[in-house]
Amino acid sequence: MEVTLEEAKTYLRVSSSDEDELIKNLIQSATAIVQDIARFSDEEWEANEEKVLIRIRIAVLYTVAYLYEHREEADHSQLNLTLRALLFGVRKEEF
Repeated sequence: MEVTLEEAKTYLRVSSSDEDELIKNLIQSATAIVQDIARFSDEEWEANEEKVLIRIRIAVLYTVAYLYEHREEADHSQLNLTLRALLFGVRKEEF
């Protein structure tokens, strides 16, 4: 369930390939952040049903956009609170 570079670029409305490496790195970081916030193990991350995957995908794309737009001054505590709200319905109580 990986967000592709093309999906992220479409979401960000980026058409050039100048920042492809940056966006790829942001996808990896965003995926790890969302997985941590959702409290999913690697096995659970891959084995989710469709309605959970949609929320996770949106959360990853939101995180990529947030990190892309706020490269210089990202407020990670605010990002975490927003992600907790986005993932409230699928977030596990504990690992």
